[in-house]
Amino acid sequence: MVISSIILQVIRLSFGVYVSNKVTPETLGVFGLIMSTYYFGITLACSGINISCIRVVSEELAFRNHFGVKKASKKCIKISLILSLIASFIFYINSDFIVSFCFHSKVSKNIVHLICCALPLISVSSAITGYFVAVRRAYKTVIGSFLEQLSKFIMTVLLFNIFKANSSIENMCFILILADVISEIVAFTYLTILYFFDIRKHFSNIKISSSGSFLKRIFHILFPVALTSYIKSALSTLKQLLIPSSLEKNGKNTGEAFSEYGIISGMAMPIVMFPATFLVAFANLLIPEFSRYYVKEDYKKIKFYTDKLIVVSFLFALVLGIIFYLFADNLGVLIYHNTKASVYIKLFSLLIPFMYVDIIIDNILKGLDAQASVVVINVIDLIITTSFIFFFVPVLGVKGYVLSVFISEILNLVLSLRKLLKLENSWEV
Repeated sequence: MVISSIILQVIRLSFGVYVSNKVTPETLGVFGLIMSTYYFGITLACSGINISCIRVVSEELAFRNHFGVKKASKKCIKISLILSLIASFIFYINSDFIVSFCFHSKVSKNIVHLICCALPLISVSSAITGYFVAVRRAYKTVIGSFLEQLSKFIMTVLLFNIFKANSSIENMCFILILADVISEIVAFTYLTILYFFDIRKHFSNIKISSSGSFLKRIFHILFPVALTSYIKSALSTLKQLLIPSSLEKNGKNTGEAFSEYGIISGMAMPIVMFPATFLVAFANLLIPEFSRYYVKEDYKKIKFYTDKLIVVSFLFALVLGIIFYLFADNLGVLIYHNTKASVYIKLFSLLIPFMYVDIIIDNILKGLDAQASVVVINVIDLIITTSFIFFFVPVLGVKGYVLSVFISEILNLVLSLRKLLKLENSWEV
């Protein structure tokens, strides 16, 4: 999993470097706003269906209920399709507003229509991915990710070469989103075919007793996660949309504001988060494992593995943070052939221990039926940092934005750790 995730992250990083060298920093900034809105649409479409599928299927598997595994996964897929179609409809009827408010009229609503096409594919794929993670065959989703990333890279290169005469912001962003939609079609087709073969091969129709209604159990997880995820995603999108406009209020023109935003979000942060591949590779796999321990009330193992994971991830992140801080200039020149992103790489390297440990704790909490708390923590974090951006970035400029990132990451870790300790203390009572 680690090896495959590293390769995947290398592909993603290479893709980001390729795009950053093909387009202007302003285009990169506009594309960042498009992706923020796109992610909000994905949240509307998926609505916690992935974590719901992982949890319910894992519980059925823990009691060896093959029929339950089949029924639970199929219901999750149906729910994901319904929710995604609703999300696509919402985006479609509000396309004019999205273009004017979110994209600052830099691109047309054709891009919004492309996003509408992608949402059902992404949502169903998310449910199927949850199934494969729960049944401990996550390597199949890794292959799907390979196909998705490779097809996106190939289609982007082909489309850039075909339409290279027109390098407008509209054209470049349309190409990037179109390539993404095509890659989602490839991943969806692969995962769907694989799911039907897998479910028939490994699970029988023999029914044994199950712990309650599947729909009730799915919605017990999905509703709180969906509600808080909507709030979180809306605030996150608002936060990203506020950054360029707040920088403009600080005295920068539109082009400069989008360029500065593009350098931070499209160049510096991908480099800083690249080594997180080592943690993310198994972080998602922690959810079904801790879920099994939790449903069997094996709190001793939960505490043992929690302590080990936090210590190891912190030491790993600390070493990486030191390396990034010392070699920030070299990394900027090596990857982007300039030092525009180097100063931000050095600054954000100080946050690597906070970011990486938080990834581990969040996934542990999701496995302990505290997924709603994870999103609530993120919402609290976003409310505070969005307010900070709104009031202080117009005064402090880019320094204010950087400071907001520090506040966000540290606050998130402190609240997540506090929730984990609270859970552990409740088991001792």
